[in-house]
Amino acid sequence: MARPQVKPTGVECPFGEDELIVSKTNLKGHITYANDVFIRLSKYPRNEVIGAPHSMIRHPDMPRTIFKLLWDTIQEKKEIFAYVVNMASDGDHYWVFAHVTPTLDAQRNVLGFHSNRRKPTPTQLAKIEPLYAQIREEENRHRNAKDGMMSGYAMLMDMLKKQGLGYDEFIFSV
Repeated sequence: MARPQVKPTGVECPFGEDELIVSKTNLKGHITYANDVFIRLSKYPRNEVIGAPHSMIRHPDMPRTIFKLLWDTIQEKKEIFAYVVNMASDGDHYWVFAHVTPTLDAQRNVLGFHSNRRKPTPTQLAKIEPLYAQIREEENRHRNAKDGMMSGYAMLMDMLKKQGLGYDEFIFSV
């Protein structure tokens, strides 16, 4: 189903520090499970969420670079933590600190993906938002979206290298 064009409102959807957003997807990123917190924050009816691409909640301010890093990591059967801004069906947004893992069978074949998300602190967002703005600026300098994503990725990796940090070290230092 094509997502209607929704513009960001700049309004944040409130959710509690004790709440956990949970979703599961198949190998193609289509939602197979979403808990009640996911449904409430996304503002989509459950019947429109199940079977839909997880990208239905993608906020246009979210750097493509971070999704490249996420997909590359989980395709390697590894877990990843990332800050993500999502967009509800009405254009409101909510920031999350996501833990995404592949779901493996007994032979270590990837069956799908599982994500738990918590509310980040204002201090964490104060560090992440300027970085994401820099990455988006780099991505947007390129006419071709893939070239922009690759350039943003190279910029992020170079920044981490100059700081002497791996991605995991960086993300937990935020």
